[in-house]
Amino acid sequence: MAKLMPELTPELKYELLGICFITIAIIALISLLGLNTGPVGAFITRLLQHSFGVGAAVIPFLLAAIGSRYIWTRREIVYSVKFFGLILLYIQALAIWHHFKINPGMEILPESLVPGGGLVGGMVLFILRKLFGIDGTVIVLLATVLSALVMVSAYSLAQVLQFVKEKAVQGLTTVREAIAGSYETAVTLEEEQEEKPVIPKFYDQEREHYLARKETTETTVSTVERVLKAEPAGEEIQGKGGNTPYILPPLSLLKKPVKSRAGKTTKDIADNARLLEETLASFGVSAKVINTCQGPAVTRYELEPAPGVKVSRIVNLSDDIALKLAAPGIRIEAPIPGKAAIGIEVPNKDIASVSLREVLESEEFQRASSKLTVALGKDIAGQPIVADLTKMPHVLVAGATGSGKSVCINTLITSILFKALPNEVKFVLIDPKVVELSNYNGIPHLLTPVVTDAKKAASALRWAVQEMERRYALFAAAGVRDIGRYNDLNSEGKLPLIVIIIDELADLMMVAPVDVEDAICRLAQMARAAGLHLVLATQRPSVDVITGIIKANIPSRISFAVSSQVDSRTILDMAGAEKLLGKGDMLFYPVGAPKPLRVQGAFISDSEVEELVSYIKKQAEPEYTEGVTTAGDVQDKDEREKYQDELLEDAIRMVLETGQASASMLQRKFRIGYTRAARLIDTMEEMKIVGPNLGSKPREILMTSDQVYARYFKQE
Repeated sequence: MAKLMPELTPELKYELLGICFITIAIIALISLLGLNTGPVGAFITRLLQHSFGVGAAVIPFLLAAIGSRYIWTRREIVYSVKFFGLILLYIQALAIWHHFKINPGMEILPESLVPGGGLVGGMVLFILRKLFGIDGTVIVLLATVLSALVMVSAYSLAQVLQFVKEKAVQGLTTVREAIAGSYETAVTLEEEQEEKPVIPKFYDQEREHYLARKETTETTVSTVERVLKAEPAGEEIQGKGGNTPYILPPLSLLKKPVKSRAGKTTKDIADNARLLEETLASFGVSAKVINTCQGPAVTRYELEPAPGVKVSRIVNLSDDIALKLAAPGIRIEAPIPGKAAIGIEVPNKDIASVSLREVLESEEFQRASSKLTVALGKDIAGQPIVADLTKMPHVLVAGATGSGKSVCINTLITSILFKALPNEVKFVLIDPKVVELSNYNGIPHLLTPVVTDAKKAASALRWAVQEMERRYALFAAAGVRDIGRYNDLNSEGKLPLIVIIIDELADLMMVAPVDVEDAICRLAQMARAAGLHLVLATQRPSVDVITGIIKANIPSRISFAVSSQVDSRTILDMAGAEKLLGKGDMLFYPVGAPKPLRVQGAFISDSEVEELVSYIKKQAEPEYTEGVTTAGDVQDKDEREKYQDELLEDAIRMVLETGQASASMLQRKFRIGYTRAARLIDTMEEMKIVGPNLGSKPREILMTSDQVYARYFKQE
């Protein structure tokens, strides 16, 4: 037999060893169960019971597990820290059982071993009681158990305490919301029983009346604790019929936010942080995770590189990091503005929805005094993000279809409706897609019904330019520089702020690119002080829609998910938007910011918009301004009458078909003199069909045939 052992392979030896372990385990188990296993079984039973007491039944299973591991792996077992932690936990459990079962002084007596924790538990308890006494032994045992649990679970004590803290905060929040809900229900029932309910204010500051009134009515407001979050309502202005006061919509019109369990657990974040450090170390990059921020859509891991490590080395490993973390894609912010760290943004498995109501209820929004305060959503740290449109002062919103642009436009409009009275802010809504903004028709904040015709939209932009020039004339006469100072001097004739929202800029640029671009550029350059603000949205972020002139004059940008890095550079002048997740995930790049801020956009449903609009329509009737969509009609008619040369239409058709614009070509084709041909070319340049003369270079064709005929040759 001894001669055969050297001939066995190491794998076979370990397999035989495993069989021996399992055999001993089975004999020990059935011996403990009282079956007949002979003197060997009886000896094993007495040995286990006297050694481990009530814990003797664990040993056969431990031996069976070790034997199975030898059989399956067929190699030497390397015991981990977790294994030794389990052994330590088992020994401490025997000692604790012995402590409560056996009286002091009898720890290692033979009759106390079997009902207690055996000789192992008794010896541990005997030594501890001799060294620390009875009470001190309890403390040492608990500390040892805690250490064993840390070894087994790989949790740090700090993580456990953080988890307990989070659960405690969640519990307190749930209790507070339940109390608040009960209070709100009681207040609602009480108000329904009263003939004239008391309306709480939404904002602390005083608001002026919608129409001039000689007498001021003081409204009694019930005091409610801020913690209970009583429903905010609005201030009063004159509404329908001149008697009913206009009341700002209460936040109860919006649905309460639902707590979401989306996101990573504390253990997942700790595991990813450790895996991130190990991944970088495998590529020779030394870095340490110093902080993590979990947001609604992504979790950011803040890395501190070791001295001498270049930032570019970490940035170039983005694909490898995404592979190790099993993430669909990551975004690296290097460095984080204001921090000596690199941010690695990893998507959460589930994107948590951000309710518009919870952003509107935030202290940042309620404390803002600007009428054009906009609730955007929450950042990576879960903090509410609000923006002031008066400081931006114009914003470009772009992204692919379905990325969240329309919802963003709705949140922008509704945020202002919750904040501003109809005499304070007016809207010009341009919706070439017809269906996106039509819900807002009939609200008193509109200067004109929602514009859906692209040609009328160009007229509305020309009207805005004329209104801007008119306001500047008023400012010059009053000796002031902006609308704020003018309204301070003219309390009876205040000018409202005007927000012009274009939901699809690409459609307008197809119909009248020259007029639209000129009007947008003039407004973007000069309209801020006059109280006019532009919000441009498009799903086609190409250079023929977002031209260089438009980008230069609209510094604030919001980019949703796009399909390519080229589109991201068109919107933001930098890459990054192509790695967004969609569903409201955006990069907010306000004027003056060093880098874009990643925000999960707030969500408002169509039903909530309809309920809000219905509430506002009941408050006041719209008072439309005449001439908003007809400002350019007379000018267009004069232009068409101005160009009466009988060959002009044929000459334009020839230029558009050939793509060339030269007097010599017209001379040859129509057999006319140079003077008339040159006059036709000059006329086309004046009509902005062709570009100016560039010397030896050919003239540029600026308009398509559809655009030319729609503007200059349409039927009366």
